[in-house]
Amino acid sequence: MSKILVTGGCGYIGSHTIVDLVENGYEVISVDNNSRSSSKILEGVEKIIGKKIKNYKVDLCDYNDTHAIFMENGDIEGIIHFAAYKSVGESVEKPLLYFENNLTSLVNLLKCVDEFGIPYFVFSSSCTVYGNPDEIPVTEATPPKPAASPYGYTKQMGEQIVNEFIKSSHAQAILLRYFNPVGAHPSNWIGEMPIGKPANLVPAITQTAIGKLKSMQVHGADYPTRDGSCLRDYIHVCDIAHAHTLALNYLIEKRNKAACEVFNLGTGNGVTVLEAIKAFEKISGVKLNYTIGERRPGDVIAIYANNDKAKKELGWQLKYSLDDMMRTAWDWEQRLEEDETLYGEQKAGEN
Repeated sequence: MSKILVTGGCGYIGSHTIVDLVENGYEVISVDNNSRSSSKILEGVEKIIGKKIKNYKVDLCDYNDTHAIFMENGDIEGIIHFAAYKSVGESVEKPLLYFENNLTSLVNLLKCVDEFGIPYFVFSSSCTVYGNPDEIPVTEATPPKPAASPYGYTKQMGEQIVNEFIKSSHAQAILLRYFNPVGAHPSNWIGEMPIGKPANLVPAITQTAIGKLKSMQVHGADYPTRDGSCLRDYIHVCDIAHAHTLALNYLIEKRNKAACEVFNLGTGNGVTVLEAIKAFEKISGVKLNYTIGERRPGDVIAIYANNDKAKKELGWQLKYSLDDMMRTAWDWEQRLEEDETLYGEQKAGEN
């Protein structure tokens, strides 16, 4: 049983990936300083998988504390690196915070990969590396354009750092470019849990629908898309999570074609913000209170994935539809409302 270190294991995608890894035979340890997450999410993870997950409350920007994790766990075979700040809007307001946190943590981890001989590294990248592409859908070969936000630049730089590191390393890596993860685990034990006012669309929708937020704003309706709102590729978080397990299998089974490979993780379908709102209203029966506002700095106009490579090489298959995404997200939001003791930190999102 391979031991995998998941950074950001208390976060949204990290927690779902821990579940998928354990269900597929991996042993997992987590590191998360809980600056943007709650350690209580692991209680939900443990209810699903029936076992405890060790979490190190460590800031990966602290090299000595990071190094100590590897000293204590000499048998780590792979790392999946999620831990990063991820709010596009916040990154525009606080660019240095994003460059320092997202890149320093990555460099510190790679130093440990080098010293401790960790063979496999999976990096959580993003479709933001494509910037505003000339053509969609984007493939892995689509030339990156200038990023639309400092967050996007940290992912572009992160990919470059991993690529250059791998050239002189024993390790092998996969860069997974996510599109827009949404939804929650069907068990209803874990889901997206923003601390403070949500920066992502679907938690803003569900918090507005349940009354935590009085209303939500659509950022711009004058874009060159079919209804004027931004167009994205929304994908269920469990489909994203399973791709990480498949990526590790791909490396461990030595099926990779190069020492560092890139895969898009999206559904291949573009959905506008207004279409996503309509999909939610349909499955929930709730009429959403929203307004149309100005464009938001850092937002890409339209992007969705060509996911042929992940399907062919990783054997990745999508299980969840847009309706499933909205239904599981809504079920999760209602669960949080019904059980106020479950994850009390989310109450900070009230407005």
